[in-house]
Amino acid sequence: MTDTTSPSSASPAPSRYTPAARRLRGAAPPTRSWRDRPLRRITPWLFLLAPIALLITFTYVPVGNMIYYSFTDWDGVSPDRNFTGMENYTQLFTRPELFRVFFVSFYYLAASAVQIVIALYFATVLSFDLRFRNFFKGILFFPYLINGVAIGFVFLYFFQDGGTLDSLLSWFGVGADHAWLGDPESANTSLAGVSVWRFTGLNFVLFLGAIQSIPGELYEAAQLDGASRWQQFRHIIAPGIRPVLSLSVILAISGSLAVFEIPYIMTGGATGTSTFVIQTVKLAFQFNKTGLASACAVVLLLIILVVTWIQRRLVPDDKVDLV
Repeated sequence: MTDTTSPSSASPAPSRYTPAARRLRGAAPPTRSWRDRPLRRITPWLFLLAPIALLITFTYVPVGNMIYYSFTDWDGVSPDRNFTGMENYTQLFTRPELFRVFFVSFYYLAASAVQIVIALYFATVLSFDLRFRNFFKGILFFPYLINGVAIGFVFLYFFQDGGTLDSLLSWFGVGADHAWLGDPESANTSLAGVSVWRFTGLNFVLFLGAIQSIPGELYEAAQLDGASRWQQFRHIIAPGIRPVLSLSVILAISGSLAVFEIPYIMTGGATGTSTFVIQTVKLAFQFNKTGLASACAVVLLLIILVVTWIQRRLVPDDKVDLV
C-alpha cells in the first residue's frame, strides 16, 4: 500500500520559535521586560509629578510674575497694573541712590573671602589627627546653627555704646567712646564681621567633608616621601577640594549680594548699611513700589547668574583625579 499523502499536503512541522513549539520542547516563555508594560513605563514620571508641580508653583511661576511686575507700576495692593515698559529699569540705573547700595556688597564680599580662608585653614588643620578636634569642630560649626534673628539681636547689644565690645576694650585701656554702628564705614565693617562669625562654619563643614573624602593612602604615600604639611595641602588637598572651593566662591558672591537679615535687624539699613535686598523690601512694602522692587529683584537675579556663569567658565568643574 502506497502512501498517497504528498509532501506538500503534510502539515508543516511546528517552528521552534512559536509558543506551541516552546511548550512541546519544555522551554520557558520569554520574559517580558518591565518596559513592555505601559503602566510601568510611566511609573517614574508619576513619582516626578509632585516635585515638578511644587517646583513650577513655588519657583517658576513667582519668577515669571516678578518679571511681569517689573514692567508695570503696580503698587502691590490695587488690581490696576499699568504697563510702563523699561521705566523701572531706567530708574534703577539712573538714580544713584538706588544703585549705590551695590557698593555695600563689597564689604560682605571681602568678609566672604576672609571666612573662606579661615574655614579652609581650620578644615585642613582639623582633618589631621589632633587632640580635641571634634570639640573644635563643634565650636566652629555652632554659630551657623543659630537663628539669624537671634544673632542680630546678640550683636546689636555687642556693638552698642557701652556694650560688650566697649567693656572688653576698656579692660585693655582702649577708649570706649566709638559708635560702632554710628558711621557707614565702621557699621558695615562690624556687620561684615558678624557674617564672618556666622558663616565660617558652613564653609568649614564643606571643606572638611571634601578633605576627608580624599583617600588616606595619598597622605601615607606623601608622608613616606617626606612631604611636609604645606606640600600635602598644595599637591593633595587643594586639587582634591577644587569643586567644593568653586561652590564656596559661588555661594560667597551670591550671598554677599543678597545680604538681608543681619543688617536689617541691627541697623534697619540706616547709616549707609542698606543692602540691595533691604532696599528692595522697603520699595515693595514701605513705599508701595512693587514694580520697581520687582525690577531690582530681576537685576539681582541676572547679576548672580552672570557671575556664576563667569566663575564656571574661569574655573570649570573638571573631574579631579589624584591617583
